[in-house]
Amino acid sequence: METNNLKGINTLRYSDIFLAMYFDNGKSCLHRNHSHVLVYMCSGELEIKERKKVTKLHKGDCAFIRKDFSVQLTKQGYEGEQFKAIFLMFTNKFLRNFYTRLDKESLPGNAQRSKVSLYRLPSNRPDIVSLFESMTPYFNSGIRPTDELLELKMTEGIYVLLNTDKNLYASLFDFTDPWKIDIMKFMEQNYMNDLTLEEMANYTGRSLATFKRDFSKVSDLSPKKWVIRRRLEAAHMLILSGARKVTDICYEVGFKNLSHFSKAYKGLYGSSPVHSI
Repeated sequence: METNNLKGINTLRYSDIFLAMYFDNGKSCLHRNHSHVLVYMCSGELEIKERKKVTKLHKGDCAFIRKDFSVQLTKQGYEGEQFKAIFLMFTNKFLRNFYTRLDKESLPGNAQRSKVSLYRLPSNRPDIVSLFESMTPYFNSGIRPTDELLELKMTEGIYVLLNTDKNLYASLFDFTDPWKIDIMKFMEQNYMNDLTLEEMANYTGRSLATFKRDFSKVSDLSPKKWVIRRRLEAAHMLILSGARKVTDICYEVGFKNLSHFSKAYKGLYGSSPVHSI
């Protein structure tokens, strides 16, 4: 068990599987999921921003957040109660092992991967309440749950999702070929985010080698060069519109250095960003 106390945060973590967090004051963070997450609210408020949509979770609420998306999380107290939540994280290793045990003939052939990265589950469902309420004693007692129990809780969490919506098969097991994430669609949605090549591969359900191979089939550029080119194209359109300052545009499209941005922009368009206005 790992315990962390920092500025009102008390985190208890078991084997990278689930954790509880306690906050006396609000805390916001840009959160990138490297694993699918099932979150259950014990108290307080969790505000989740995905693109322009805002979802607020309170006591008894439960939601599934896919691993391939950046979301803005604000954790804070609510109605006099501190923030307390349990996060059940489905690692890729666990999902692969679980998938190998499934009867492949029983898989829903028409399952479709949702475009929505946040899936809110029905409140106060008995199987959801039972799953998470059975975890809370461990955070209060300091006794570490056995590996067998952790495996059981992960399995219960999977079935909570699969019994909610058959289409979640496609989200949870997106490392299989029929449900791979479309590379270019993902890149178009995330080129402004600061992602490593390894993260791009992981978020699209591929190994690094497979990601590079699949990307070469849809672009003559390397992923890194494609991202730079796409950011410059987006910046060019914003600059021509004259709606914002060049400096603001530079950082908005994903560049971290104004000098690098100006040099790359001039290399592509033949003039500096300022002179393009």
